[in-house]
Amino acid sequence: MSLFNVFTISGTGMSAQSVRLNTTASNIANADSVSSSVDATYRARHPVFAAEMQKAAAGQDDSAVGVKVLGIVESDQPLNIQHSPGHPMADKDGFIYKPNVNVIEEMTNMISASRSYQTNVQLAESAKNMLNKTLQLGK
Repeated sequence: MSLFNVFTISGTGMSAQSVRLNTTASNIANADSVSSSVDATYRARHPVFAAEMQKAAAGQDDSAVGVKVLGIVESDQPLNIQHSPGHPMADKDGFIYKPNVNVIEEMTNMISASRSYQTNVQLAESAKNMLNKTLQLGK
């Protein structure tokens, strides 16, 4: 594995954390939404990541390193159901449905994703500095 793969690895890490930040922001933005049915209620979403080191370790493909976003899945946690017959969005039985978003958990995810993104930026910067110093050895 060459030093140039460090840029690929940190780039895919930044991209993955960007997806995580966007998903978390969407969850927080929809945390207080209300619906009149279970099917129309927003559900928390979370990205699924996978490491791409297996191909590189086997010597098959040096470009297949880093983090891959497999997709975004909806949480299977139960929705928050409240009996509120006076609410304009209440169903015929007087219930309203709120998302299964835990704002504290989402804020923790946001801080973690932000720090992971920052770490990948610092990694790329360190690799760039090492390459510059290597080039300066010949002077």
